[in-house]
Amino acid sequence: MDDRDRQLLDIRPQIPSARILDSMSAEEYFQNSTLRPIAKLQNELLLDMFRNYIRKHKNVFYELSVEKRLDYIENAIHKDMKFRNSLKGMIIGQFTVEEYRLYTLHSSALNKRMMNIVKERLKSQLQVLEYQYAY
Repeated sequence: MDDRDRQLLDIRPQIPSARILDSMSAEEYFQNSTLRPIAKLQNELLLDMFRNYIRKHKNVFYELSVEKRLDYIENAIHKDMKFRNSLKGMIIGQFTVEEYRLYTLHSSALNKRMMNIVKERLKSQLQVLEYQYAY
């Protein structure tokens, strides 16, 4: 393992609730050992990227009901490919070389898991995305 990989692993937060068992599928193992810690590490950047997305789309998000805001997050992540690819790049950029190689074997399934984690993380922090906190 080179210095970059070691440093990346060292800065990742531990998530005690993310169980890692031998009986898990490769995708679930990767999700809990790699994707969740990276998403937690990148939380502030995820929030800021979404705030920027909101600004670029004329702040309509702030005029929506809570239910519509949740739909807005869902649509932004699933339908805006440019935004989705930026989010994926932000997470993939934190992979070690070995993790990247594993990712390429299951990229389609892992991309779905990755975007679900990001989506749920944004939805669970809806109050932080209020207008007064956005600037």
